Order: sequence, then C-alpha cells, then structure tokens
Amino acid sequence: MRQAKVYMGNKLAGMLTEDEEGYSFIYDTAYINETDNKHISLTLPIQAQAFKSKTMFPFFDGLIPEGWLLEIAEKNWKLNERDRMGLLLVCCKDCIGAVSIEEVQSSQL
Repeated sequence: MRQAKVYMGNKLAGMLTEDEEGYSFIYDTAYINETDNKHISLTLPIQAQAFKSKTMFPFFDGLIPEGWLLEIAEKNWKLNERDRMGLLLVCCKDCIGAVSIEEVQSSQL
C-alpha cells in the first residue's frame, strides 16, 4: 500500500491511497469542515465518503508529466511508465497549479 497527502495550496485536502483493490481518495475532515475550501477537481467534489477507482483517477493522472520530462523521470528514478502512483509521488511534489502531492512514508502509516 502506498499513500500520498494531497495539498490544495498549503492546506491538507486529503489522502490518496493505492492498494490491491485500486485507488481511493478521501478528503480530510478538517478540510471538509472549512467553508471556504474548494474541491481539488470538478470530478472530485468535496464529500465525506471516499472516492474509489480501479485505475488512477484522471485528475491525478493528469498531474504526471508527459513526453521528454516523463522520460527523464523514468530514467532518474527507474520507474515504469505504468507505475502511475510511483510517478505521481516523485514528480508531483511541486506541481504547476494549486495541488501538490507528498508521499507518506511507510513508517508514517
């Protein structure tokens, strides 16, 4: 199982998890309770229930670089192009835009 904290600006918005069943994203309770917060994507509106998917959510997949930048990431971190969670964790710590991803180390789980 791999997990990532998802930030909107500098606020923790939720957690993305990859396990043997696929992927899940759940908003942080504190983030839900603040009235001025925005959803991270139109396809992931703020709600208390977890979103589940067998494949990487299109919004998160869209954060992963493409082309030559993807090739550099694959070579430098020795990742497979199909390891979407691995690519997201190493490439999306400082994305263009408001959303950023921070890996949760296994010792923090």
